Amino acid sequence: MVSFPNAKINLGLNVVEKRTDGYHNIETVFVPIFGLYDVLEFVESNKTTLQIFGIEIEGKAENNLIIKALRLLQNNFKIPELSCFLKKNIPTGAGLGGGSADAAFMLQMINKRFMLNISQKNLENYATKLGADCAFFIINKPSFAKERGDILSGINLSLQGKYIVLVKPNIYISTYESYSNIVPKKWDVSLENVFQLPISEWKNYLFNDFEKNIFAQHPQLAEIKQQMYNFGAIYSSMSGSGATIFGIFDKKPNINFDGMFVFETFL
Repeated sequence: MVSFPNAKINLGLNVVEKRTDGYHNIETVFVPIFGLYDVLEFVESNKTTLQIFGIEIEGKAENNLIIKALRLLQNNFKIPELSCFLKKNIPTGAGLGGGSADAAFMLQMINKRFMLNISQKNLENYATKLGADCAFFIINKPSFAKERGDILSGINLSLQGKYIVLVKPNIYISTYESYSNIVPKKWDVSLENVFQLPISEWKNYLFNDFEKNIFAQHPQLAEIKQQMYNFGAIYSSMSGSGATIFGIFDKKPNINFDGMFVFETFL
Protein backbone atom coordinates (compact mmCIF):
# COMPACT_ATOMS: atom_id res chain seq x y z
CA MET A 1 0.00 0.00 0.00
CA VAL A 2 1.34 3.44 -0.95
CA SER A 3 0.54 7.00 0.15
CA PHE A 4 2.04 10.44 -0.36
CA PRO A 5 2.44 12.41 2.91
CA ASN A 6 2.54 16.10 2.06
CA ALA A 7 4.27 19.10 3.63
CA LYS A 8 2.68 22.07 5.38
CA ILE A 9 3.51 25.68 6.14
CA ASN A 10 2.52 27.89 9.04
CA LEU A 11 0.83 31.21 8.40
CA GLY A 12 1.71 33.12 11.55
CA LEU A 13 2.90 31.51 14.75
CA ASN A 14 2.18 33.15 18.09
CA VAL A 15 3.72 31.56 21.19
CA VAL A 16 1.01 32.51 23.66
CA GLU A 17 2.17 31.07 26.99
CA LYS A 18 4.23 28.38 28.65
CA ARG A 19 2.22 25.48 30.03
CA THR A 20 2.65 23.77 33.38
CA ASP A 21 3.68 20.56 31.56
CA GLY A 22 6.69 22.28 30.01
CA TYR A 23 5.16 22.70 26.56
CA HIS A 24 3.93 25.99 25.09
CA ASN A 25 0.50 27.06 23.90
CA ILE A 26 0.57 28.50 20.40
CA GLU A 27 -1.76 29.91 17.79
CA THR A 28 -1.08 29.31 14.11
CA VAL A 29 -2.70 28.39 10.82
CA PHE A 30 -1.57 25.23 9.07
CA VAL A 31 -1.80 25.11 5.28
CA PRO A 32 -1.07 21.90 3.33
CA ILE A 33 1.43 21.96 0.47
CA PHE A 34 0.34 19.01 -1.64
CA GLY A 35 3.00 19.37 -4.32
CA LEU A 36 5.83 18.52 -1.92
CA TYR A 37 5.46 15.02 -0.54
CA ASP A 38 7.20 11.89 0.67
CA VAL A 39 6.34 8.42 -0.64
CA LEU A 40 5.39 5.87 2.03
CA GLU A 41 4.75 2.19 1.39
CA PHE A 42 4.37 -0.95 3.47
CA VAL A 43 3.88 -4.68 2.89
CA GLU A 44 3.08 -7.41 5.37
CA SER A 45 6.14 -9.17 6.73
CA ASN A 46 7.35 -11.44 9.52
CA LYS A 47 9.43 -8.58 10.92
CA THR A 48 8.88 -4.83 11.08
CA THR A 49 11.56 -2.84 9.28
CA LEU A 50 11.94 0.67 7.87
CA GLN A 51 14.08 1.53 4.87
CA ILE A 52 14.58 5.21 4.04
CA PHE A 53 15.68 6.56 0.68
CA GLY A 54 16.36 10.09 -0.51
CA ILE A 55 17.02 12.57 2.30
CA GLU A 56 18.86 10.86 5.14
CA ILE A 57 17.21 10.63 8.57
CA GLU A 58 19.39 9.90 11.57
CA GLY A 59 18.30 7.63 14.40
CA LYS A 60 17.07 4.10 14.92
CA ALA A 61 14.03 2.84 13.02
CA GLU A 62 12.06 2.13 16.20
CA ASN A 63 12.30 5.82 17.11
CA ASN A 64 10.84 6.94 13.79
CA LEU A 65 7.25 8.19 13.96
CA ILE A 66 6.22 5.76 11.23
CA ILE A 67 7.08 2.78 13.40
CA LYS A 68 5.67 4.49 16.48
CA ALA A 69 2.37 4.91 14.60
CA LEU A 70 2.33 1.19 13.82
CA ARG A 71 3.08 0.23 17.42
CA LEU A 72 0.44 2.61 18.71
CA LEU A 73 -2.28 0.88 16.70
CA GLN A 74 -0.90 -2.58 17.46
CA ASN A 75 -1.62 -1.85 21.12
CA ASN A 76 -5.36 -1.92 20.34
CA PHE A 77 -5.72 -3.90 17.12
CA LYS A 78 -4.39 -7.13 15.62
CA ILE A 79 -2.04 -5.83 12.95
CA PRO A 80 0.79 -7.88 11.41
CA GLU A 81 4.42 -6.82 11.29
CA LEU A 82 5.19 -4.59 8.30
CA SER A 83 8.14 -3.85 6.07
CA CYS A 84 8.02 -0.09 5.51
CA PHE A 85 9.68 1.98 2.81
CA LEU A 86 9.99 5.76 2.84
CA LYS A 87 11.21 7.93 -0.04
CA LYS A 88 12.06 11.13 1.85
CA ASN A 89 11.61 14.30 -0.17
CA ILE A 90 10.46 16.77 2.51
CA PRO A 91 13.53 18.25 4.24
CA THR A 92 14.00 17.56 7.94
CA GLY A 93 14.47 20.31 10.53
CA ALA A 94 12.62 22.55 8.12
CA GLY A 95 9.33 23.47 9.79
CA LEU A 96 7.43 21.66 7.05
CA GLY A 97 5.99 18.84 9.16
CA GLY A 98 7.40 15.96 7.12
CA GLY A 99 7.82 13.54 10.02
CA SER A 100 4.38 14.35 11.39
CA ALA A 101 2.84 13.84 7.96
CA ASP A 102 4.51 10.44 7.61
CA ALA A 103 3.10 9.36 10.97
CA ALA A 104 -0.43 10.57 10.24
CA PHE A 105 -0.50 8.95 6.81
CA MET A 106 0.77 5.71 8.32
CA LEU A 107 -2.18 5.71 10.72
CA GLN A 108 -4.59 6.27 7.83
CA MET A 109 -3.00 3.61 5.64
CA ILE A 110 -3.17 0.99 8.40
CA ASN A 111 -6.77 1.93 9.15
CA LYS A 112 -7.73 1.49 5.50
CA ARG A 113 -5.63 -1.59 4.69
CA PHE A 114 -6.77 -3.62 7.71
CA MET A 115 -10.33 -2.23 7.74
CA LEU A 116 -10.14 -1.05 11.34
CA ASN A 117 -12.99 1.44 10.86
CA ILE A 118 -11.36 4.05 13.10
CA SER A 119 -13.25 7.34 12.80
CA GLN A 120 -11.47 10.49 11.68
CA LYS A 121 -11.82 11.98 15.16
CA ASN A 122 -10.24 8.93 16.75
CA LEU A 123 -7.46 8.98 14.16
CA GLU A 124 -6.82 12.57 15.20
CA ASN A 125 -6.63 11.42 18.83
CA TYR A 126 -4.11 8.72 17.93
CA ALA A 127 -2.10 11.23 15.89
CA THR A 128 -1.94 13.68 18.79
CA LYS A 129 -0.20 11.00 20.87
CA LEU A 130 2.59 10.95 18.29
CA GLY A 131 3.15 14.70 17.96
CA ALA A 132 1.46 18.06 18.39
CA ASP A 133 0.94 18.77 14.69
CA CYS A 134 0.29 15.18 13.54
CA ALA A 135 -3.48 15.55 13.87
CA PHE A 136 -3.47 18.32 11.28
CA PHE A 137 -2.41 15.85 8.59
CA ILE A 138 -5.48 13.71 9.29
CA ILE A 139 -7.63 16.74 8.39
CA ASN A 140 -5.15 18.07 5.79
CA LYS A 141 -6.90 21.31 4.94
CA PRO A 142 -6.28 24.91 6.14
CA SER A 143 -6.83 24.86 9.90
CA PHE A 144 -6.53 27.23 12.84
CA ALA A 145 -4.51 25.52 15.57
CA LYS A 146 -4.18 26.41 19.23
CA GLU A 147 -2.85 25.05 22.54
CA ARG A 148 0.03 22.70 21.58
CA GLY A 149 -1.06 22.94 17.96
CA ASP A 150 -3.35 19.94 18.36
CA ILE A 151 -6.68 21.73 18.88
CA LEU A 152 -7.87 22.37 15.35
CA SER A 153 -10.76 24.19 13.73
CA GLY A 154 -11.59 25.08 10.15
CA ILE A 155 -10.71 28.44 8.65
CA ASN A 156 -12.14 30.08 5.55
CA LEU A 157 -8.87 30.62 3.71
CA SER A 158 -8.03 30.10 0.05
CA LEU A 159 -4.69 30.75 -1.61
CA GLN A 160 -5.80 29.18 -4.87
CA GLY A 161 -3.94 30.60 -7.84
CA LYS A 162 -1.10 31.99 -5.74
CA TYR A 163 2.45 30.80 -6.35
CA ILE A 164 4.61 29.66 -3.44
CA VAL A 165 8.37 29.29 -3.19
CA LEU A 166 9.97 27.31 -0.34
CA VAL A 167 13.67 27.78 0.35
CA LYS A 168 15.72 25.88 2.94
CA PRO A 169 19.46 26.45 3.26
CA ASN A 170 21.75 23.85 4.83
CA ILE A 171 20.59 24.73 8.35
CA TYR A 172 18.96 22.40 10.87
CA ILE A 173 17.01 23.95 13.75
CA SER A 174 16.02 21.83 16.72
CA THR A 175 12.88 22.38 18.76
CA TYR A 176 15.07 23.23 21.75
CA GLU A 177 16.87 25.92 19.74
CA SER A 178 13.54 27.35 18.55
CA TYR A 179 12.12 27.78 22.04
CA SER A 180 15.32 29.02 23.69
CA ASN A 181 14.93 32.65 24.76
CA ILE A 182 11.33 32.80 23.48
CA VAL A 183 9.13 35.19 25.45
CA PRO A 184 5.47 34.13 25.21
CA LYS A 185 3.01 36.95 24.59
CA LYS A 186 -0.41 37.11 22.97
CA TRP A 187 -0.62 39.39 19.92
CA ASP A 188 -2.59 42.64 20.06
CA VAL A 189 -4.39 41.69 16.82
CA SER A 190 -5.93 38.21 16.85
CA LEU A 191 -4.79 35.72 14.24
CA GLU A 192 -8.36 35.21 13.04
CA ASN A 193 -8.76 38.94 12.36
CA VAL A 194 -5.54 39.10 10.34
CA PHE A 195 -6.99 36.72 7.76
CA GLN A 196 -9.84 39.12 7.11
CA LEU A 197 -7.23 41.47 5.58
CA PRO A 198 -5.82 41.33 2.03
CA ILE A 199 -2.64 39.26 1.72
CA SER A 200 -0.74 42.43 0.86
CA GLU A 201 -1.34 43.63 4.45
CA TRP A 202 -0.36 40.39 6.21
CA LYS A 203 3.29 41.41 6.56
CA ASN A 204 2.21 44.24 8.90
CA TYR A 205 0.27 41.98 11.29
CA LEU A 206 1.16 38.32 10.66
CA PHE A 207 4.39 37.16 12.31
CA ASN A 208 6.28 34.07 13.37
CA ASP A 209 7.44 34.58 16.96
CA PHE A 210 10.41 32.25 16.40
CA GLU A 211 11.94 34.50 13.75
CA LYS A 212 13.50 37.09 16.07
CA ASN A 213 15.76 34.68 17.95
CA ILE A 214 16.40 32.28 15.09
CA PHE A 215 17.26 35.05 12.64
CA ALA A 216 19.75 36.41 15.18
CA GLN A 217 21.45 33.01 15.28
CA HIS A 218 21.11 32.35 11.54
CA PRO A 219 21.22 35.69 9.66
CA GLN A 220 21.06 33.84 6.34
CA LEU A 221 17.38 33.14 6.98
CA ALA A 222 16.61 36.84 7.40
CA GLU A 223 18.47 37.50 4.14
CA ILE A 224 16.39 34.88 2.31
CA LYS A 225 13.18 36.43 3.63
CA GLN A 226 14.25 39.86 2.38
CA GLN A 227 15.17 38.36 -0.98
CA MET A 228 11.65 36.94 -1.24
CA TYR A 229 10.28 40.48 -0.97
CA ASN A 230 12.92 41.71 -3.41
CA PHE A 231 11.67 39.09 -5.88
CA GLY A 232 8.11 40.42 -5.47
CA ALA A 233 6.56 38.28 -2.72
CA ILE A 234 3.31 39.65 -1.31
CA TYR A 235 4.03 37.78 1.93
CA SER A 236 7.05 35.93 3.27
CA SER A 237 7.77 34.17 6.56
CA MET A 238 9.60 31.33 8.21
CA SER A 239 7.50 28.18 8.48
CA GLY A 240 7.03 26.70 11.94
CA SER A 241 10.25 26.51 13.92
CA GLY A 242 12.34 26.79 10.76
CA ALA A 243 14.52 26.60 8.79
CA THR A 244 12.35 27.00 5.68
CA ILE A 245 11.45 30.46 4.40
CA PHE A 246 8.46 30.69 2.09
CA GLY A 247 7.22 33.44 -0.17
CA ILE A 248 3.73 33.84 -1.62
CA PHE A 249 3.56 35.49 -5.03
CA ASP A 250 0.84 36.55 -7.44
CA LYS A 251 2.74 34.89 -10.29
CA LYS A 252 5.80 32.71 -10.82
CA PRO A 253 8.86 34.82 -9.94
CA ASN A 254 12.30 34.76 -11.52
CA ILE A 255 14.34 33.65 -8.51
CA ASN A 256 17.78 32.24 -7.85
CA PHE A 257 18.76 30.48 -4.62
CA ASP A 258 21.78 28.43 -5.64
CA GLY A 259 22.96 25.66 -3.34
CA MET A 260 19.74 25.46 -1.34
CA PHE A 261 16.65 23.27 -1.32
CA VAL A 262 14.06 25.11 -3.43
CA PHE A 263 10.49 24.02 -4.14
CA GLU A 264 8.00 26.00 -6.21
CA THR A 265 4.35 25.38 -7.07
CA PHE A 266 0.98 26.99 -7.66
CA LEU A 267 -1.38 26.59 -4.73
